[in-house]
Amino acid sequence: MKHTEIVHVLQTEPTINELTIRGWVRSFRSNRFIAVNDGSTIKNLQCVINFENFNQDQLKDITTGACVEITGVLVKSQGQGQTLEVQVSSIDILGTADPEQVKLTILSPKRHSLEKLREQAHLRVRTNTFGAVMRLRSKLSFAVHEYFQKNGFNYMHTPIITGSDAEGAGEMFKVSALDPKNPPLDDTGNVNYKEDFFAKETNLTVSGQLEAETFAMGLGKVYTFGPTFRAENSNTSRHLAEFWMIEPEVAFNDLADNMDLAEDFIKYVITYALENCQDDLLFLEQRLIQEDKSKPMAERQEMTLREKLHFVVDNNFKRVSYTEAIDILKNCKPNKKKKFKYPIDQWGADLQSEHERFLVEKHFKCPVILFDYPATIKAFYMRLNEDEKTVRAMDVLFPGIGEIVGGSQREERYDVLKQKMKAMDISEEELYWYLDLRKFGTCTHSGFGLGFERLVLFVTGMGNIRDVIPYPRTPGNAEF
Repeated sequence: MKHTEIVHVLQTEPTINELTIRGWVRSFRSNRFIAVNDGSTIKNLQCVINFENFNQDQLKDITTGACVEITGVLVKSQGQGQTLEVQVSSIDILGTADPEQVKLTILSPKRHSLEKLREQAHLRVRTNTFGAVMRLRSKLSFAVHEYFQKNGFNYMHTPIITGSDAEGAGEMFKVSALDPKNPPLDDTGNVNYKEDFFAKETNLTVSGQLEAETFAMGLGKVYTFGPTFRAENSNTSRHLAEFWMIEPEVAFNDLADNMDLAEDFIKYVITYALENCQDDLLFLEQRLIQEDKSKPMAERQEMTLREKLHFVVDNNFKRVSYTEAIDILKNCKPNKKKKFKYPIDQWGADLQSEHERFLVEKHFKCPVILFDYPATIKAFYMRLNEDEKTVRAMDVLFPGIGEIVGGSQREERYDVLKQKMKAMDISEEELYWYLDLRKFGTCTHSGFGLGFERLVLFVTGMGNIRDVIPYPRTPGNAEF
């Protein structure tokens, strides 16, 4: 018989017609009340069984973690905690779960730490917290595509294996088919990559931006949304070695247009989550409220989760130059009283998340877009301003997280780009094709990058980026 997802059952009026549901047992109380969840919603469906109508062997198999198919009539619930329940007429055990083994896993009905859940990442999506996070991740992913498709962007797949380092940072995972124990050597004793699979050194991409620029110069408006990789040895709650990046590139857009696009895009996807993920957001909000109760007052959140999301979608983003931001930070109380871990004493400092959060949460009390950063702390492809000290870069800053988007107007002038590449020791030979864009019909163009996991982290309120991706890849960890 065709089954009905629980999310739809809970939206249905009671009826004399039987329906069938399938899912996993969350609990079985008093040999009578089965809580079933199928992943379609945070809410369980209570199924009431008359144990006198079922044999004992079958009842013994209704254990936490077991997979069941239940047929019955949907009625108004007589008990507290739910408005509807199913009066069970038949039950099939699709997959058993040994109670003794369940006790050793995170499926056991008790509170587990997030660290413990990460150790059993193949099972954690069956918990309320991770079910909610991953449904939100899915909805946010859809909203990203919907926004760009509605606004005339073309989706492109940029290479995952590449010979270029878009960021110039050198923190890349190498890709090679050579024998690591006995690689071929050239005349100078170095590894001869000409004999490798691609006949050159290659790595996993750190960004699809440069390739996206080439398509923007032919299709006008494009975006990428794919996996990127950084071999940065950062074992923090904000870094992953493998993550997903959203990168739009738009021909004819200047820096102001780029800021408009970033603000409009972010507000769209967060609004989509607020409108389409209410149950999951409410659950995650309540989880954070409970978590805050165990913290000192000074460490508690000033806003609830949904208040924080509305803080973003209901406010205009304040646009502030880097120079103005430095003046504000230099003269603020936390800096003067040496409360910042990284004191601000001069123009040219690379802002840290404590500075970014102060600007958003304390000073302006709204999301902030900083622009016109010092050229020395930004990438080679950003357009140099007339002062020759700053570049047309922008960062979008959020409460609780700091920078969430980084972008710029790209350097469209051939001679200037060549000079910047030379100054930063970036090979013209490797990026000849990128320079070609400036030789054949160059124009103003801009784009930005948004780490998708940072967005999911913000929307779900989770504290560690490892908890918003199915299987996190971090230094020393490539489990599952």
